[in-house]
Amino acid sequence: MKRQKRSYFLFGLVIIIALNLLASIFFFRIDLTADKRNSISAPTKQLMRNLSQPLSITIYLDGDLNAGFVRLQKAVAELLDELDMYAGQRIDYQFINPSEADDAQQRQQQYEALVAKGMSPTIIYEKDKEGKSMQRIVFPWAEIRYGNKTRNLCLLKNIRGRSGDENLNMSIESLEYEMTDAIRVLMQTKVQKIAFIEGHGELPEANTYDISLAWSRYFQIDRGVLGNDASVLDGYKAIVIAAPQSALSESDKYIIDQYIMYGGRVMWLLDGVKFDMQALSQTGVSPAMPLDLNLTDMLFRYGIRINPVLLQDEQCLPVPVNVAPEGSPADFQPMPWYFAPLLLTSPAHPVSRNIAPISSTFVSCIDFVGNNPQQNSAVLLASSNATHVIQTPATINITETTPTENYFNTGYIPVAGAIEGCFESAFTHRLMPQNIVNAKPKRTESVPTRQIVIASGSIIRNELEKGEALPVGYDRYTQNQFGNRDFLANALLYLTDDEGWINLRGKNFTLRLLNQNISRQKKGTVQWINIGLPIICLLGFGTGFSIYRKRRYTHDLDKA
Repeated sequence: MKRQKRSYFLFGLVIIIALNLLASIFFFRIDLTADKRNSISAPTKQLMRNLSQPLSITIYLDGDLNAGFVRLQKAVAELLDELDMYAGQRIDYQFINPSEADDAQQRQQQYEALVAKGMSPTIIYEKDKEGKSMQRIVFPWAEIRYGNKTRNLCLLKNIRGRSGDENLNMSIESLEYEMTDAIRVLMQTKVQKIAFIEGHGELPEANTYDISLAWSRYFQIDRGVLGNDASVLDGYKAIVIAAPQSALSESDKYIIDQYIMYGGRVMWLLDGVKFDMQALSQTGVSPAMPLDLNLTDMLFRYGIRINPVLLQDEQCLPVPVNVAPEGSPADFQPMPWYFAPLLLTSPAHPVSRNIAPISSTFVSCIDFVGNNPQQNSAVLLASSNATHVIQTPATINITETTPTENYFNTGYIPVAGAIEGCFESAFTHRLMPQNIVNAKPKRTESVPTRQIVIASGSIIRNELEKGEALPVGYDRYTQNQFGNRDFLANALLYLTDDEGWINLRGKNFTLRLLNQNISRQKKGTVQWINIGLPIICLLGFGTGFSIYRKRRYTHDLDKA
């Protein structure tokens, strides 16, 4: 029996040593969770392997946190541990409690230092066991340093209308994308170029300043007219056509078409209707006519159409209206402005997933047309379930605020869409314009590429106040920030993404919440099960094993 036990011991020792040797040579991890929340994508693994310098991360999320933020803190630590495995132990991170200080003055100085770096605090209102209200100040931020570069990353998604648990769950879902996005920017050595097309009454630079600022962290941004040189767009990863007001020439169309055929990406932000803006601002009444940009045939070939209609939506921005009788002091009250819908974002596409509603004005709609098996299309933005469609030509009155019953009789009208795949050229059976120079051989079908079409230029337009650009999607009256900036940033990253980074935004973790009523009512039972039951099981196992050993060895002695 002693020799047999010794053999078992030596055999087990050999197996353990062999497994350790194999684990040191071959690295692998297995994710057994149902929603694969601990799985790291292939691009992320490669990015970590490409780290040439140590990566230092300071996370200001520590201290006396509630259960939700503890869960976010744990998710951040688990992600960084996972990334460190693929980075060859080059990631060094630490959690810091910004509220830890010797006195209130020092704590306030620490808060002000973080705010000066651009890290705004989040105030959490809670109730203790006795029902007393209290507030906590949390800084859900990470400071990432790579070489001599530093970038701040907000770890918390905060979408109005979502519960705290939902926002925290969305934050955890997007952790890998947000973290790797910040790291990629820090590691970036080659800057790609994009261009705003001008020459057709597009939005000026001042009204696209904020989104240009957001895009500039990834791209070099140029602006200019196309002219007659077909090679003018060579070297640009994507182009943006932001709210043109006059028709594009055939030369412009040909240059853009062949740019797409050779793999170029385009973001179209096109109004479907035109107004008399002077009459609209003075009287509130204007004729609404279809806006002919000479692009209908071109977009139709690509599988999409912008309809010359106007959408009114019950889910909209308010505007101040003077409701005082004539001769009385002004009394401005918020009234719904149905021509400024708050557009819904699709949860099914990585561009629009987990994005706050989009503010807009004078919106048209899109249709996907054709049946090209080489193309995929998806809706990104849509109106709410209470929408009214105004066909044009028509006369609109923006001062009308009391619709009739059943006025909002339709809903979920697509406003923006993404199409990808191979596109048929709009010049397949047409000659190249004569004034074009430096043209490549004409292609009639594109290589696989992507386009985004948005039926309103207002989505990208930022307002100006005293000569300063306000954030795109910011409403001055309600002082709310909507999701335009994040949506447009994701849209351009989707267009230019060749490695599948944007797909990381498609992660979906199931939100498993406790039933608060049951947990309060059966608090003692739950505590007893969690604490007492494991001890009872352990005692039972120990007692049973002792009885088993005693009987076995008694039997062996009797036989001997």
